[in-house]
Amino acid sequence: MPQPVPEGYSTLMPYLAVEDASAAIDFYQRAFGAKERARMAGPGGAIMHAELEIGDSVLMLSDPFPQASTKTPKELGGTSVNIMTYAEDTDRAYKQAIDAGATSLMEPDDMFWGDRFSLVKDPFGHTWTIATHIEDVSPEEMQKRSEEWAAQMAGAQA
Repeated sequence: MPQPVPEGYSTLMPYLAVEDASAAIDFYQRAFGAKERARMAGPGGAIMHAELEIGDSVLMLSDPFPQASTKTPKELGGTSVNIMTYAEDTDRAYKQAIDAGATSLMEPDDMFWGDRFSLVKDPFGHTWTIATHIEDVSPEEMQKRSEEWAAQMAGAQA
């Protein structure tokens, strides 16, 4: 009897619709060290389904298809999801993504919850958080820090 979750997969995986999935695969390989696991051709040479490994996770993607429920950021006029990825070194991973063609939305910075955190937008309109966990923060300390951070943000907007 087959396993409910096939070997090599996890119970939660993002599935992206991207304009020019072939170019997106190349970008994800350069930007995030993705390894291609599978690629299935669809009508007219479009990619009907592809799977990439990034670290210990699988990212699935395809070119847009009219009958699909997922839409590209171009079709939506933005994206409704942010892909969060942990890296050994946020600064190095952020630079690698920028060098590959991503756009910076937030340079790496230490955050109150204990992560070194950055944000990029890929050339296909999807946003990616790149983070490294640098400090374990207790719930009480995190609450205190979040209140201080919110007060700073409110003061900066005034």
